[in-house]
Amino acid sequence: MSANEKNTEICVIIGASHGGVNCATALRREGWEGQIILFDADPVMPYHKPPLSKAYLTSEDGIDKNQLKSEESYAKENISLNLGVTVAEIQPENKTIVLSDGTVQAYTKLVIATGARPIIPPIPGLDKAKNVFPLRTAQNVSDIRNFMQTSAQKRVVVIGGGYIGLETAASLKKLGAEVVVLERESRILARVTAPEMSTFFHDLHHNHGVEVLTRKNVTAIENQGDTNQVICGDGSSYTADLLIIGVGIFVNKELAEKANLTIENGILVDETARTSDANIYAIGDCTYHFNPHYNRNIRLESVQNAVDQSKVAAAAICGKQPVYDSIPWFWSDQYDIKLQMVGLSQGYNQIVLRQEETPNSFSVWYFQDDTLLSVDAVNNAKAYVIGTKSIKEGKIINKEKLKDTSIPLKLDTILA
Repeated sequence: MSANEKNTEICVIIGASHGGVNCATALRREGWEGQIILFDADPVMPYHKPPLSKAYLTSEDGIDKNQLKSEESYAKENISLNLGVTVAEIQPENKTIVLSDGTVQAYTKLVIATGARPIIPPIPGLDKAKNVFPLRTAQNVSDIRNFMQTSAQKRVVVIGGGYIGLETAASLKKLGAEVVVLERESRILARVTAPEMSTFFHDLHHNHGVEVLTRKNVTAIENQGDTNQVICGDGSSYTADLLIIGVGIFVNKELAEKANLTIENGILVDETARTSDANIYAIGDCTYHFNPHYNRNIRLESVQNAVDQSKVAAAAICGKQPVYDSIPWFWSDQYDIKLQMVGLSQGYNQIVLRQEETPNSFSVWYFQDDTLLSVDAVNNAKAYVIGTKSIKEGKIINKEKLKDTSIPLKLDTILA
């Protein structure tokens, strides 16, 4: 391809969160010489998402302190950033997209980084409730902070005991709210972690004055002026001046579906993040991709995954042969606790709990027979680092040595 042809190429990226923005900058690093055009429905400059339920919620900073990149950096790298713009349709046969105002934009390569949106459950009366917010965008956080600053009554009910719900509960408690968490399952974090971890975080919130209630299926919301009554299937009810919804997400796959791309629990992509259309790639929360470490397809709600896939997609678009081969990792901050997680625990049949001498410092190691699948490390960066290395390199751990805290936690001392 000639230099002139390369300069006329256009890569369009739908979605300007972690995946989309990192893909745009990675394209320049990989040598893309053509246009890069980013579209995002959010009118706010692209920002870091993880702090929304944590540090950003409890601070007084504007979202500008939380930006992924400065406005000047997009211009410097000749990246066209179009905010507050909704893409209505992808037309693969024409290699074009159609915006909501009817504008047509051509592309040479297309990257779908549309992420996910919060599930708003069909609870009777929820549509009439006051001060109801999910926590997914900067606008959500601004609305919640405004409520906390202006309301005399700060009784909060959080529906959902996953990480977002618990992080938000901790942050709102720090801001002086009276907080109740309602979880439908028999324990919080039931889908993602072992019972021991659920118990630890249940007790952590209880000790900070947050009421965490399980087996609570919310069946109705009754609005009473400026307050809401949250009614559960067992007949109990809870007063909420502020209601936070944290029950999970929907994948934003509608554009891909309409474009007849293959969908399987998300947008199906190969090891280079390419979809069933050779000119279209997809990255981040919206994708269903193969992970060689676990020998199966997975969908991850993770900044790390979005960034890793963005780099792979950019390299592939530029004609290289990258392969996605990352170990998933996550983190959660609640009160003075930092939880670092590496790997995926699904399929585990044994756990090892290593309790360090330091208070509130321990790790849970998940095994499928002798294979280490994942590690949850609480205030224990060393366990996280060693766990990551062990999973990447397929090390066999001696579980008795791992459990014995008289043996230093070093990779060479805990191997089988």
